[in-house]
Amino acid sequence: MNLFGSFPTTTGDSVSSIYHHHNNPSLAVMTSVSSASASFLVTKHPLQRLHSPSRGLSAAVHLAGLSSFVWSFKLFAPPPTTPRNKEPTSLISKWCSIHENPNYASDSYGWHFMFLTVIGLTLATVTFAAGLLADITLSRRLFLIKNILTVCSAPLEVLISLLYWSLYLIDEALVVPEFARIPLHADVSFHAVPSVVMLVDLLLLSPPWTITVVPALALSNAIAFGYWFWIEKCYEHNQWYPYPIFELLSTPGRIGLFSLSATMMALNTMTLKWLYGRVNGFGTSEAPTSKPGDIMKDELHET
Repeated sequence: MNLFGSFPTTTGDSVSSIYHHHNNPSLAVMTSVSSASASFLVTKHPLQRLHSPSRGLSAAVHLAGLSSFVWSFKLFAPPPTTPRNKEPTSLISKWCSIHENPNYASDSYGWHFMFLTVIGLTLATVTFAAGLLADITLSRRLFLIKNILTVCSAPLEVLISLLYWSLYLIDEALVVPEFARIPLHADVSFHAVPSVVMLVDLLLLSPPWTITVVPALALSNAIAFGYWFWIEKCYEHNQWYPYPIFELLSTPGRIGLFSLSATMMALNTMTLKWLYGRVNGFGTSEAPTSKPGDIMKDELHET
């Protein structure tokens, strides 16, 4: 399944080459394919706003986003409290990095990957790493990998931002465990910045998506219920959920929450696809008038 709009596959040179080799169908097809491949390597999609991969603005965006994601992994999490020390005594010890001064999740089954935020941040990091490598090497293969990952990571990050901040505004205790309270700038880095930079990459540096509703629903349900099974597995070992709201819900309630989340993620996918069209254009709505292989069919009819 092709998730992205096709790049231009014929140019004036390729068309003239096809007719020039009218008496040799095989050579005509080879010439057309060669010309199309060359065009693909040097041009961007007509609807893509800015050039990417490139060592200019595209590389700067991916480097900035990747730096933010990596910084987030070292962002501030309170160290575990002890009976003798209910509160860290100094500012330095109060806000220490997850890696250098771990909290309870660090010693638990699943580590910090129990948190959907960390899973989304990891996927966003891999996506932007592929994008930056594509910019540095000008590799279309890495660019394609980045775009495939974006179809998953961008709607997921938007979902994380929507769910987190809406529940946070209702009651912070629904989504923030006591041992994982962090300052506002760290909160924004985890739960807002990734979705913003993913949107910038999608709207300015990526080709349009062609994913439809059914595949979007299938992908979002796989992620939502895959995560549910994962946290239930972690609960069997740890006897606590990563988000307090899961403790408050019964099993049917959690099924409802994950079903709603899957639907929201699919809706995010289609909304982002629509937004891309509003920003960059929707292309032509006309149906194609020819298909690959039509030239060969014409040759067979004439002979």
